[in-house]
Amino acid sequence: MSVSVSIITPVYNSSKYIKECMNSTLGQSYTDLEHILVDDCSTDNSVQIIEQYANTDSRIKLIRLKENGGAGVARNTAIKAAKGKFIAFLDADDFWHKDKLNIQVDFMLKNDYAFSYAQYYIVDENSKPQKLVKSPSRVSYNAILRNGYIGCLTAMYDAEKIGKYYMPLIRKRQDWSLWIMILKDIKMSYGIQQPLSYYRVGNESLSNNKFKLIKYNFSVFYKVLNMSFIESAYRMVIFLFCYFKFKITSIVKV
Repeated sequence: MSVSVSIITPVYNSSKYIKECMNSTLGQSYTDLEHILVDDCSTDNSVQIIEQYANTDSRIKLIRLKENGGAGVARNTAIKAAKGKFIAFLDADDFWHKDKLNIQVDFMLKNDYAFSYAQYYIVDENSKPQKLVKSPSRVSYNAILRNGYIGCLTAMYDAEKIGKYYMPLIRKRQDWSLWIMILKDIKMSYGIQQPLSYYRVGNESLSNNKFKLIKYNFSVFYKVLNMSFIESAYRMVIFLFCYFKFKITSIVKV
């Protein structure tokens, strides 16, 4: 592996925003990258748009799934195909600051970190920032069990250092589950204290309604981590408390 970044993007009916997503990766000041987009049986013209980009820039890689499997399957397919030292994540309707990778790769290499993340903006459908999501300077295994502090569109891990980690095949909360599994092994992740990514409110790839995800959070404790029903329920109470605290203290209007 060379010192390069593989960007993982699941795609499903994302034609409205996929150009902005790819423009933000191809426009990075850090250019040693590949952007792997896995189409999960879209019924719009997402594939045609991606193919147009792939025909003009070899860093764009398109993989088409034969049947719809959800974001976890799409991401795992991309991770398996990834050739980069670093694995980064970006959903099809989100986008990055032009210096995101340059800053993050430098941050990880200088400090010998295996897993990092950053702050990010929440934007509206017109890409205008509405809120800033602050991030703690570090997140441990115990901390990630209490709240999903790490935004998927900011996360990056060193596959050369710790090997490839894959998402569990559940329909929701795959990203949070992945952070838990990584941190169970390496103990600590580190946050860049500036916003480098833009998360679009209402994107379809990851739900913006946390209340609807309570049962999925419980399933992570109960089914993915194999905790008892009682411990899973206890963990959910803690999670909800920490989530509301984080929402009040760390998400601010801009």
